[in-house]
Amino acid sequence: MTEKIQVAERLFELYHRVHRLVNASMSEEGVSLARSKFLFYLSELGPCRCADIASALSFAPRTVTEAIDGLERDGMVVREPDPEDRRAKIISITDLGRTGLEAALQPRRQMIEELFSALDDAERTDLYRLLGLLGDKACEIGASRMIGHERQAEAA
Repeated sequence: MTEKIQVAERLFELYHRVHRLVNASMSEEGVSLARSKFLFYLSELGPCRCADIASALSFAPRTVTEAIDGLERDGMVVREPDPEDRRAKIISITDLGRTGLEAALQPRRQMIEELFSALDDAERTDLYRLLGLLGDKACEIGASRMIGHERQAEAA
């Protein structure tokens, strides 16, 4: 029987290896995996403020600002004044950003297709189900820890 820690280590190792492969293949097309997350968000949900992006992607506001600065320098996004808050800016993806995103997503798709060709349909279905179970348990653990932290804060 394989130990839980061995399975977890193999999962972490696979995640990091796949992340590096996908990032490298996307970066060859000019948009890294990290940058694609911002462009994808803007492409799907439309113009928004940096604070909205930070909240949605669970990134620190400073991280988002720096990423948007780089994307703006490269012409992939534009900043415009927020009509509802003169201190804020609305970020929008440009046509160049959409083109770059689409170009980068193609090698991502190809990498995923190649990787998952190692599994047949039943194995992919089983893996999907198992990952769902682990994801649900992670959410449950996270929620119970949040409750525990809130109780500790109340007691302090």
